[in-house]
Formats: sequence, structure tokens, C-alpha cells
Amino acid sequence: MSTAAQPERRFDPWVSLRGATQARIGLGRAGMSLPTAAVLELQGALAAARDSVHVPLDTDPIMAGLVGLGLGEPILLTSQAPDRAAYLRRPDWGRVPAAVAGLPDDGWDVGVVIADGLSSKAVSEHALPMVQALVAAFDPELSVAPPVVVTQARVAIADHIGQAMKLGAVIVLVGERPGLSVADSLGIYLTYAPQPGRTDAERNCISNVHPPEGLGYAAAAATAARLLRGARALGRSGVELKDTAGPDALAG
Repeated sequence: MSTAAQPERRFDPWVSLRGATQARIGLGRAGMSLPTAAVLELQGALAAARDSVHVPLDTDPIMAGLVGLGLGEPILLTSQAPDRAAYLRRPDWGRVPAAVAGLPDDGWDVGVVIADGLSSKAVSEHALPMVQALVAAFDPELSVAPPVVVTQARVAIADHIGQAMKLGAVIVLVGERPGLSVADSLGIYLTYAPQPGRTDAERNCISNVHPPEGLGYAAAAATAARLLRGARALGRSGVELKDTAGPDALAG
């Protein structure tokens, strides 16, 4: 009795490498193109990335979680963009709060602003544990302002908030633009002496915060605390401020 021929099994040198990264590597080929499964997976990732940009941030769980951190009553604001469509069409509207009147102005050393940015998923999943890690990493003598949550927001909106609250420095947690491998990456921006008109060259950025695949909360918070310490000593943030910690600081 004859048996069906078994397909030849070939050694795939990409197997171990694919297990070490979320990037699409070693996809193979079908003729002159990619295999159908790889093409469909790519199209699905593109659709998911586009869709995630439009998902609004559910602020209720974040506000409730912030209450328990002991930083004071959290503040909820929105930008001048009236809705998500306007936010995506007009980036300038996302950089200015709809109103800052009535914000507390006790002049804290540092404040944390949580902005939905382009990924509400990143903020929903990572903002609360990231704030907890930051507070634990800050030097104990620093005064920390009540946290602010802003919807339809971009990084520069914190310049207006920081000035209104008389913050010595502001740290922004913002949802980064979704990619084909990661849709929940959080970015952290530090601006010393925030005020409208600050440029990106006057900020320091820590990106790719999304454990377990990306940067962990403790490592990101430690880096932010070192940068804040350096900014206070230097009197400015941005391109002139460097994190001199070695690669071991990224563990965690």
C-alpha cells in the first residue's frame, strides 16, 4: 500500500530571530511576492492601526485610578479640537487647551499631564502604572501637582497647562502613533519651565513604553527622574540635556 509523499521540511534560520522581535522579519515568499498569510496579516495590522487612532479615550477609569495616588484631585480638560476628526485634521487645535481658567496655580516643582494623543489604547493600558512609577522615582523633596488628563491633545498642550499651574517642569504621557507592530506605545516628554512657544528641541523624549515587549515602567520612570534632576540643575531641558546613564539603566 502506497503512502502520500510528505513535504520536505527545510530548516528555517529565522525562527529564533522572529521570537525575539515584534518586527515582521523572515516572512518568506510565494513566487515573487509574500505568502498570502503574511499579506493578510499586514493588511489586518494596517486596518487595526488606522482604527485605533479614532478610538476615544475612556477617561473615567483613569480619573478614578488617579484619585488613589494621593496627588490631589485629578483635573480633566480638553483641547480646542471639538472632536476626533477635527483633532486629526487640525494638529494646532490639539496643542491648545479649550480653557485653563480655574486651574490651581500653587507652583509645584513638577506636574504630570496625561494626553490621549494618537493612541487611547496606550494611555488606557499604561498611564496609571506609569504615573505610579514616576511618583516613586521622583526625588522626595519635589512637590508634585495634581495630575491633569487632556483629551484630543498633543504634547505642546502641556506648555499652556504648565504655565497656568506655575509648574517648574511638566512631564507629558502621550499615546504614540500606532504602528504595524505596536498600537499601545506610550511616549514621555519632559519640558522644563513650560510656556507656550516651547519647541521640540526644548523637550526630552522617552519613547516605546509598553511592557513587556517595550520599555518597562520602572526603567522609563528612572530615566525621567534623572532627566528632571538634570534639567533642574541645568536650568533647561532639550538637546543640551543628556541622560548619561549606561545601558544597564534600561533593565526593568
